[in-house]
Amino acid sequence: MYTLHIGNKNYSSWSLRPWVILTALEIPFEERMHVFGPGFAARTQARSPTGKVPCLDDEGRIVWDSLAIAEYLAERHPGIWPTDPDARAWARCAAAEMHSGFATLRGTCSMSCGVRMRLHARPEALLRDLDRLAALWTEGLQRFGGPYLAGATFGAVDAFFCPVAFRIQTYGLELPDEAGRYAHRLLALPAMQRWYEEALAEPWRDTPHEAEIAGAGQLLTDLRAPAAAV
Repeated sequence: MYTLHIGNKNYSSWSLRPWVILTALEIPFEERMHVFGPGFAARTQARSPTGKVPCLDDEGRIVWDSLAIAEYLAERHPGIWPTDPDARAWARCAAAEMHSGFATLRGTCSMSCGVRMRLHARPEALLRDLDRLAALWTEGLQRFGGPYLAGATFGAVDAFFCPVAFRIQTYGLELPDEAGRYAHRLLALPAMQRWYEEALAEPWRDTPHEAEIAGAGQLLTDLRAPAAAV
């Protein structure tokens, strides 16, 4: 059975991607949580050559990086990429664009599932990222018929945008109608609801992540369980 090593669910957008693929597609796996904080890289180094998460252990074969994990799983399980060649090519491009792009969206709106924030500012670069996001989502939904980006079923390309759906919720980001509805569709997925509930239940706070979030805007609500005593 696969073992997926992940970080805190409240913060770890990279961990969410393979986790939601495995969970939504009902591929059996065991989850191993590694809490962010001092010594995190040292603790995970034995499992991941980069000392980072996510990392998939397939009975001793180690696969790291969320995109590599998606491709590894796609070689073994149907449904991760579309069967239609045009949809599959588009889905891979869109997932890769998310994997390597949208730098301002990532930097300005660090993932924190359990809080609600009002941004101090919305720089032009962030607005450009949101415009590109809306255009990309709308293209996929219209071109392949929805309700998911590459057609009728949830797949890897949708998983790569699941952290964006949490960012939209956290920071109150606005998208045009079709793209906005798609974000809500992702948030309503049973797998996403499970991740969200477990993220809210975590008692851990990671100082660097908390500083990034506080620097972005005003805290409106914190829905998380009380922080554990240090």
